[in-house]
Amino acid sequence: MPILRSRHQAELLTLLLLHPGKEYSITELSEKLGVPLTTVQREVNRFLVAGLITERRAGRTREVSANPKSRYARSLTELLTLAFGPHVVIGEEFADLPATGVAIYGSWAARYNGVPGPAPADVDVLVIGEPSRPRVYDAADRAEQRVGFPVNVTVASPARWAAGSDALIQQIRSAPLVWIIGPPDEGDS
Repeated sequence: MPILRSRHQAELLTLLLLHPGKEYSITELSEKLGVPLTTVQREVNRFLVAGLITERRAGRTREVSANPKSRYARSLTELLTLAFGPHVVIGEEFADLPATGVAIYGSWAARYNGVPGPAPADVDVLVIGEPSRPRVYDAADRAEQRVGFPVNVTVASPARWAAGSDALIQQIRSAPLVWIIGPPDEGDS
């Protein structure tokens, strides 16, 4: 989304708004997002001034959380859920599946990786492993409820993924991917 200054800013605000009521230390946010501590501190200070988040001090530790009383919270949460939230939601909902890899592909992954095009209408998820179909579809249903648009799942066995010989796997491999779990070791099959 070009309306936000940086990917770091969007990722940080997405994490906070998608987990209202949860407090994070500045260090925890830095580690969770893989963003330098100074960048997180700078963005947190901006969000505090704007009233988007709240802060609580626990000794020397700064604990921050989304400010549900902000007049922008609901609208920003909806916008960020659509634009940056799918990988967070997919990560949470698919985390317990026995999978060697979980990735988002298709239009959402392309837009997330900066490839221009129309806004995505769904989220395509690749699961590499052999989890039970009901568990996969339950995870997809929960994710769909949270992100607000369809979540389509493709399950590939590790051998199918490693071989990469069918057309769908070739297409997925050739396009942008956002890895949530993995990527699996290419030597695994």
